[in-house]
Parts: sequence; structure tokens; C-alpha cells
Amino acid sequence: MATPATSPVPEGEKPPLEGEEILAQEVDMGQRFSLPEGRSLRQHAARGVIVNSLFQIGISGLGLIRRVGIAAFLTQSQYGFWGLIITTLITLSWLKQVGIDDKYVQQDEPDEELAFQKAFTLEFLYSVLTYGVIVVALPVYALVYHQPGIILPGAVVGLALIIAALQTPIWIAYRRMQFVRQRTLEAIDPVVALAVTFGLAAAGYGYWSLVWGALAGASAAAIAAVATSPYKLAFRYDHGTMKEYFRFSWPLVLNALASLVVVQGTVLVANLSVGLAGVGIIGLAGGIALFADRVDAIVRQTLYPAICAVRDRRPQFFEAFVKSNRIGVFFGMTFGFGFFLFAPDLVTYVLGQKWEAAAGLLQALGLILGFRQVAFNWTDFIRAEGETRPLAINSAILVGAFLLITAPLILVFGTWGYAAGLAASVVLDLCSRTYFLAKLFPDFRILPHLYRSLLPSIPAVAAVLGIRLLEGGGPRTLGMVVVELLVYLGVTALATLRFERALLTEIVGYLRARRVREAT
Repeated sequence: MATPATSPVPEGEKPPLEGEEILAQEVDMGQRFSLPEGRSLRQHAARGVIVNSLFQIGISGLGLIRRVGIAAFLTQSQYGFWGLIITTLITLSWLKQVGIDDKYVQQDEPDEELAFQKAFTLEFLYSVLTYGVIVVALPVYALVYHQPGIILPGAVVGLALIIAALQTPIWIAYRRMQFVRQRTLEAIDPVVALAVTFGLAAAGYGYWSLVWGALAGASAAAIAAVATSPYKLAFRYDHGTMKEYFRFSWPLVLNALASLVVVQGTVLVANLSVGLAGVGIIGLAGGIALFADRVDAIVRQTLYPAICAVRDRRPQFFEAFVKSNRIGVFFGMTFGFGFFLFAPDLVTYVLGQKWEAAAGLLQALGLILGFRQVAFNWTDFIRAEGETRPLAINSAILVGAFLLITAPLILVFGTWGYAAGLAASVVLDLCSRTYFLAKLFPDFRILPHLYRSLLPSIPAVAAVLGIRLLEGGGPRTLGMVVVELLVYLGVTALATLRFERALLTEIVGYLRARRVREAT
């Protein structure tokens, strides 16, 4: 895994060493990003993936526990009611995801404190604007859903968006690639949210425990970020900066609108077709999908500052894409196929029989999520180029797929129609990614990426299915589930070591080289 390297190698094998000139450039960029003395950008990025993995996998796991574990305290209808609230807020708040943080990381102004303050100003103003949209839109959604009860809790939990704007000092650590500092501050929100949510849920507060948990987490993280910020928070509006950010962000706004249409449209159609119970099942599936996507984002977010730094060095740019995608797929395919194998056991031993109707959908979702991870990091490389229009075009394709395929299938086949429509959307998404990546990287081919993504998972899935054949299809005990899960993870690890030995050796080499220098 690396960012700068020598020449693109489609299969991702480790390239030969570079000359002193390139290494000197890495040191220069290391100084720009406040890297430790003697560590190159390549080594720091490799270590950053590991640091972020340890933090983010744990934090994403807490989020998954919060979203899925709370189902044990709620009925399907209650979970579906919360699903209406949170889906409405998530889709509306996606209007806020316009890449202000990405543009701040990409910029290179001489006065970094001023640059941060201008970015903070835009983020805060846009957060307030987004909250205003939420407050206006909630009664409309309540009318459409015939659920007026979503207005008050929706307005309360929506305040977390404004509070989160005070967390922008975390961007400074991100731009400097100070990953431990960044992730420590980011971890405060989900940890506090989890503790407050489960404490209130156990006390009988129902879905309101999720409302107060979200506010508590956002507030705690904001207080810590402001208290430790190296720059003073101040409002600095600049019209030129606004125009620059707008040119970068308008395709991302369209992308957010497309996400709003797809996710909110799914909930609306599902509510009409299968009711709150069906919405609850789809909401549970969406929470699991969010976990898978966030873990994949570990690699993408780690590399983004480094990607921006090497965007003009095309061989290194392409190598970063190839290797970061392979690292992301390590988890994506493992998680996806694992969920395909063990979703019924999750229902039996964790969620309870009241969620039995969701087992098949969760299995299908696992397969879909696994394949969706292939080239999932393409958006970072498009944004690093500063040309974000392909993201808007891709979003338009996905909106069309929802309107023409997914929505009709949900109306006819219910939750299984949702799974089929999602599968069709992933196929179209992969085709779109392939087209734009081929324009960005002439040597890019999707089939080698897909092939390498599947290799470690095939023997692991075969091993578990073989064990089940020997079991004879009788009643499954918790002990059998644990054994199969350990076999699945063990075979996956061995297969990954077999097929990705060169890449894993390279990563270990970066860490070992650093330790040798520290010892001397």
C-alpha cells in the first residue's frame, strides 16, 4: 500500500525502488504534512492505514452495535418509526456533504489559519442552512408518511448538524495527516453516543434514547475539538473563496441530492408497499451497509491528503488507486460474504425471531455489499483531480436506476424487490466507475480488480459450506456457529496471505524500516 511509487503495475505488485530525487520530493511533502522526521509520505500513509483501521473498525463496530443492538429494545414498528426519522435526517443532511472539508484539504494557501477560518465559516453557515431545510421539510415528510410524531424528535436530533460544525478543527489534523489525533477526537462522538443511547434505552426511553444519544455524542466531540484546536475559530467570509469552493462542490451537491432521492424514495415506496415493519427491515439492512461503507472509507480517508499531493505524478497516482482498493476489498469482501453465510445466525442468536423475515434480505445484501467494494475508492481520485463532474453523472445514473428499476420492484415484490433493485444499481455503478476510471487511468481494467477481490473469499466460503454439508442440515447450535465463523476468518486470512503476500510484505516493510531507524 502506498501513495508515491515508481510505475503503475496493474496487478499491484511492488515496483522497483525510486531514485533520490523522488525520495527527496517525498520528504518535502512530509514536511508539508507535518510528518515525523525521517519518514516518507509512502511510509506514513501505510502506517496511517493501520492506525485508522484500528480506530475506525472499532468505531464503526460501535456504530453497528448501536444501530443493530438497539433493535433488541424496540419492536419492528418502533424501529421502523425511528427509521423514518433517521432516514429523513440522513438524506436531508446529505445536502450538507458538499466537500468543504475535501476542498480545505486540497487547498494550499500561504496563511493556513485564515484558510481554516474561511472553511469553518462556510461549513457553519451551510450547516445552519441545512438545519433550516430540515425544519421546513419535516412537516412535509410527516404528511407524506402519515406520521406526525416524527417532527419533534427529528427537529431535536437535527441540531446535531449545527453542533457538528464545531468539530471542524479535526480537519486540521486530517490535512496534516496526524491520524492518531484525528481519530481520537472523532471517536468521542460514537463512544459517548453509544453509552448514552443504551443507558437511556435500558431505562425505557425507546427511540428517544437514540435522539439524546446523538446529541450527547456530537456535543462531546465538538467541545473536545474546539478545546484542542491549534487555530482560533473565527468567521471569515471571502467571496473569492466562496466561488472556488462552489466550482469544486456543485457536482457534490447534485450527488447529495441524488442520494436523497434514492434513500428517501426507497423509504417512501417501502412504507407504501410493506408498511413500517418492512421499512424497519430495510433500515436494518441500511445500517449494516453503512458499517461496511465506513470501514472501506478508512483507506480512502487516510490516503486522500497524500493523493492530492501526488495527483500530478501519474504512476504514483495510479499505484495509490490499485493498492488502496485492494486493501479496502480485504475487509469489504470478507464482511459481505461473511454476512451472506451468517445472517440467519445473527437473527437467531442476537436480534431474535421477531426479525426472522429479515434473514434472507440480509444474506442478499451481504453479497451485494461485497461486490460494491470493487473500485469503491474511485471518488477520492476524481476529487483529487479537482474535476468532480463525473460524480454528478454517476449519481444521475443511480437515480435513474432507482426510478426505473428499484422503485417498481419494491412495489411489486416488497423487500425482495429492494434487494433485486439494489443489485441492479450496483452493476450500473460498477459500469460507470469503469468508464470514468478508464479515462483517468488508461491502464485500468475492472476484471483484474474483480478477480483479485474474489480470490481470498472463495476458499473461505467453500470451507464453511463444506462443513455445513458434513453437519447434515440439522439444528444449528451456537457452538457450531462459532466454529464455522473461526474457520471462515482463518481460511480468509490464509488465502489473503497467499494471494496478497507481496502487498502485505510491502506494508510490513514500511513499518519495519521505521522501527529500525528509531532503534538506531
